[in-house]
Amino acid sequence: MNASRARLVQLLGPAVEATGHDLEDVSVSPAGKRRVVRVVVDRDGGITLDDVAEVSRVVSDLLDTAEVDEPELLGGAYVLEVSSPGVDRPLTAARHWRRNVGRLVKAELADGELVTGRVASADDAEVVLELDGGPRTLLLGEVVRGTVQVEFARKGGTEELEEQEDEA
Repeated sequence: MNASRARLVQLLGPAVEATGHDLEDVSVSPAGKRRVVRVVVDRDGGITLDDVAEVSRVVSDLLDTAEVDEPELLGGAYVLEVSSPGVDRPLTAARHWRRNVGRLVKAELADGELVTGRVASADDAEVVLELDGGPRTLLLGEVVRGTVQVEFARKGGTEELEEQEDEA
């Protein structure tokens, strides 16, 4: 983590948390004469556009103040982007697993085994996946990497409901 990113996390983290959100990531990248500051936030239940607007105002105010006090932090003009994490974000913290209850995930374990199942429950120490053969409990300390799997036609989803309505 470079000094600028570390300082931004230190600066923005408490303010974002005060809005009821978790600061998931901060990145700064050059874009011509400006910098693009990307702030990724989340919370239990997901975030709405109103949440993004609220966090954007808070972060923008903090960055504007920081530019006066610490002009080297961003080095001048910047563009702020606030968003939620994408579906391809790795599940690295217990809260990530908890927020994906009901979703299909793939977990890579420390011994190299790959396990794919639906998250039935999760807490600070473990996650329970529903597999074809029944539930399996994984200790989060054993999980090297977890990712949400994109489902285009989940059983019991809207396609199945539409077919049932057509038959009626």
